[in-house]
Amino acid sequence: MRRKRFRTKSNAAPRQGFYILPNLLTTASLFCGFYGLVAVFQQDFHRAALAVVASFFFDGLDGRIARATRTTSRFGVEYDSLADLVAFGVTPALLAFSWGLAHAGRLGWLAAFLFTACGALRLARFNIQIHRAPKGHFRGLPIPAAAALVVTMVLFSSEVGWNPSPPTWVVLMTLYGLAFLMVSSIPYQSFKDMELVREKPFRALVSCVLLLVVILVNPPVTLFLLALAYTLSGPAELLKGRKKASVPREGTQETTG
Repeated sequence: MRRKRFRTKSNAAPRQGFYILPNLLTTASLFCGFYGLVAVFQQDFHRAALAVVASFFFDGLDGRIARATRTTSRFGVEYDSLADLVAFGVTPALLAFSWGLAHAGRLGWLAAFLFTACGALRLARFNIQIHRAPKGHFRGLPIPAAAALVVTMVLFSSEVGWNPSPPTWVVLMTLYGLAFLMVSSIPYQSFKDMELVREKPFRALVSCVLLLVVILVNPPVTLFLLALAYTLSGPAELLKGRKKASVPREGTQETTG
């Protein structure tokens, strides 16, 4: 006598649900980026910057949940890139333009466009080289990190009393510099590798708690300094590596001729 096979909830529902969940988080990130655009048009720059910060939270969750549940897909990768272009490319560029470059004329809107274009190029290069990238490093400054420096600069300026923004040349140089770093080949540390957390979970937990405490002391200032430090870490490591390569090893002699 054949036994009837009953489908349990644990066999059918989770996979479809887990597949939907990462894309819902990506949609939430896209929504925050779009909401930031609306805030920019309303000249509410502080709210626009906070909307992009919220987008960072959802953007960080979607990929981790997809990898943890093994529901990554090509669709999810492409959708995430499109959402990132809006939230971390278009919105920060228009925010920087309306906030600090509105009186800079052509140089201002060209800087905003270059930031967006280089962000799109950075995302496209990442998608085609995702399986060839060195483990633990990004090639070029990630677009979320570039956006983080822009929006935290807005929050930092409000905190320290720059009214309404720092000098125009500072914002200009920041956008042009970030655009160059995004399309460069400078390696940046990736925090997606969780091996260190698995090997030393207690130490990692303590480090996270200490970092949270430091951030909460003064979030606008601390987040800006962290974003600036990460942006400069790539060129600093590159210069450090070149200096080490130029120093002759002990026991060898340089020859000329």
